[in-house]
Amino acid sequence: MTTIGKDQAIRVRGTVGHRTRAHLANVVRSGTTPIVDPATTFVMLAAFLTVDELVIAGDALVGWLNWCTVDELRAVVRRHRGGRHVRKARAALAEVRPGSRSPGETRLRLVLVRRGLPLPSLNHDVVVGGRWVACVDLAYPDARVAIEYESDLHRSDPRVFRKDLTRGERLKDVDWWLVRATADDVGPLADDFVKRIRRLLTTGAAGRHDTRSRHPVATFT
Repeated sequence: MTTIGKDQAIRVRGTVGHRTRAHLANVVRSGTTPIVDPATTFVMLAAFLTVDELVIAGDALVGWLNWCTVDELRAVVRRHRGGRHVRKARAALAEVRPGSRSPGETRLRLVLVRRGLPLPSLNHDVVVGGRWVACVDLAYPDARVAIEYESDLHRSDPRVFRKDLTRGERLKDVDWWLVRATADDVGPLADDFVKRIRRLLTTGAAGRHDTRSRHPVATFT
C-alpha cells in the first residue's frame, strides 16, 4: 500500500507499506479504488524485487497486460532520478521488451542475450510461402530456430500437450528446428542450453538443417 505525502507508510499485516512524494505519484482509479498508475508501480517495485524480477514485471506491463508502454516506464524512471532504488529500475528497464507473454519467456530471453546471443524475435509468427505455420515464443528466423518455454502446464494439460506436439510437427515440415526449454534451462543448465542454441544458429544460418543423406528410400512390398 502506498502513502502519498509525509505521513508514515501504512503498516498492515499482509501488506507492504510504501511512501512516496506527491509530485512523483500519478494516481488513477480501478473502479472506485485510487491506485498508483502501473508505470509508477514499476519504479516502486524496485525496492522489493531483484533486477530479473523487475524485468519480468516490466515485460508483463508492456506485454500481455498492456497496461503501459516502454516510453511511459522510461518517463517515470527519469522523473525518479536521484531516488532510492532508481538505479535498479533503470537497469531493469534497459532489458524490458514488448512481446513476452510469460515470466518463463522473459527468463529465457535474458539467459540467451546475457550470454552473448542476439535478441530473439518474441512470439514470432512463422510464415512460409505465404502460409501461417505457427506462433512460437522466441525465434531466430534467419536460422529457422524456434524456442518454446515449457512450463508444467504444457505437461499436465492434455490439450496444451497435444497442441505443442502439433506445432512441433508443423515446424519440422517447413524445415525449422523447435527447441523446448524448461526451468532447468534457465537455471542450472543455462550455459549448456545456450551452447546448443549457438550451435544451431551457426548451422541453421549455413542452411544445413537436415544433414541426412538424400539416397532414394527403398520401396517395401
